[in-house]
Amino acid sequence: MGLNINIGRFKKGKKNSITDVVGVEVGHVTLTGEGQNTGVTAIIPKKNIFKEKLVAGVHVINGFAKPAGLVQIEELGTLEAPIILTNTLSVGTALTASVKYMLSNNPEIGRTTGTVNCPVLECNDMRLNDIRALHVKEEDVLKAIDSAGSVVEEGAVGAGRGMRCHELKGGIGTASRIVNLGEDYTVGVLVLTNHAKYDELTIEGVNIKDYRDNLNNERTNCSNEKEQGSIIVIIATDIPLSSRQLKRVAKRAMSGISRTGANSGNGSGEVAVAFSTHNKILHEGGNFTEVKCLLDDKIDPVFNATIDAVHEAILSSMLHAESMVGYSGFKAESLKDILKEISLFENYLP
Repeated sequence: MGLNINIGRFKKGKKNSITDVVGVEVGHVTLTGEGQNTGVTAIIPKKNIFKEKLVAGVHVINGFAKPAGLVQIEELGTLEAPIILTNTLSVGTALTASVKYMLSNNPEIGRTTGTVNCPVLECNDMRLNDIRALHVKEEDVLKAIDSAGSVVEEGAVGAGRGMRCHELKGGIGTASRIVNLGEDYTVGVLVLTNHAKYDELTIEGVNIKDYRDNLNNERTNCSNEKEQGSIIVIIATDIPLSSRQLKRVAKRAMSGISRTGANSGNGSGEVAVAFSTHNKILHEGGNFTEVKCLLDDKIDPVFNATIDAVHEAILSSMLHAESMVGYSGFKAESLKDILKEISLFENYLP
């Protein structure tokens, strides 16, 4: 998973995936045909997370977005349900399905204890998917949750099926890094990419559009589309971190995003959620809980590993995606095809 090249100075995890963080699983349901290019991706941080919540943090880089469930994570600093990714107009359906899943596994919810906070995050896939048709159904969300495992498919799958990145084909990408803090820990990232402009795309300092234009002795016109895309970044780690520290980690997502040349525009929605599997917060317990966390002056390697993993995951989402023609005839080229065409960075190809 991820790419075969080294980005940054940290060692990659065994699978180079968010699921290198023990206990984390990912599932997809991909919907195609009859105007459908959409789907659902489910990130399962651990089994039965409601009873043993995880410490979490959220950072909204630019809030032109329609997520659900982030307010409580920001307030309480805990995660208590799977994280669901889908298209913008399917947030309500995904939320209802996730709630039903949690109710079926926790009969005390809404009876002898409170309700549940189910996070759902989104990007707008309307260029390639007939988003008004509301293709995603509750059963698709439940299938994505039930199918979750340690192998993460990338590219135009799950929620990433109809997404575009740098105006090329985007989707789901993942990567991981090993951080030594006296012993080895893991930082894993999964991204849903649907952001940025083609003329911004940069790899190792080379602007891909300019290089391609110069090679072909032509000057292609830039799209006049405004920056209205989005990217969702999910960061998992087994490093003991507080919710405050996880928010700081989430803030570093933008540094990874910007490495491909992307900016944060007025109409873009960039949201990062970070969680740690180390500390368990019991739903019902005594008056106090103990949370182990890293000293702040030791956290820089965690930041740097996160940035590298986000950077790689974004490129991986593009390089694992094939070119696609959407329901209305709109075409999204594959970065993989472009790099082959211009014979550049072919070592990046998966």
